Amino acid sequence: METHILDDFRFEIDLARLQKKLRVRESMFSDLEAMAAEAQAVARPRALYGLGYIDAKTDDTIEVEGIVFHSRVLRVNLDQTHRVFPYVATCGQELETWSKSAGDLLQTFWADGIKEMAVYTAAQAMTRYLRDTYGLGRTAAMAPGSLADWPIQQQRPLFSLLGDVQGAVGVELTQSFLMVPSKSVSGMLFPTESSFESCQLCPRPVCVNRRAPYDKGLFDRKYRAQS
Repeated sequence: METHILDDFRFEIDLARLQKKLRVRESMFSDLEAMAAEAQAVARPRALYGLGYIDAKTDDTIEVEGIVFHSRVLRVNLDQTHRVFPYVATCGQELETWSKSAGDLLQTFWADGIKEMAVYTAAQAMTRYLRDTYGLGRTAAMAPGSLADWPIQQQRPLFSLLGDVQGAVGVELTQSFLMVPSKSVSGMLFPTESSFESCQLCPRPVCVNRRAPYDKGLFDRKYRAQS
């Protein structure tokens, strides 16, 4: 599968948003500003994506370019499409290396917030690029590990589909299927006629990253296999 690197988008740290997110007091704002300036100077967030075509489907699997993925939810979400866009987006090794110089726990916390902002920028820029370039319209995405139905172990075939991810964008997949740098995201983006967020199927009561309310009956209504 042919893959593409996106790294020419502009990343600017929104200091007001960062201060609010990290709850930094005004008395410490100048320290945050100085740290953000350091990060801004070295930051190079980027993304890798591919365009894959679905070769086959079963009740709870899809096969893309010869690689099989196991997920009933993913399979149903892809029912009306024949192509997917696997991806990895990351804050970048440059920010990861810079963050290791943080002097204390507070600075480490701030550095993590900056890296989160960087990977979010990369993921959003990639999504806009894919929508514009391929005329996708509305899109949704699923990430391995976001649901029990598509466990984190499915990172392995996703990385296999994308090829040399570490060589392309510097993201390594560990033996426990975690990504390094940790402020990286991966998944499959796909066109859809209806909105979807994995959060809709996740009953976790407290989650700072929740993007949609839990819908208790959604799995039974849409994803439960018919007996």
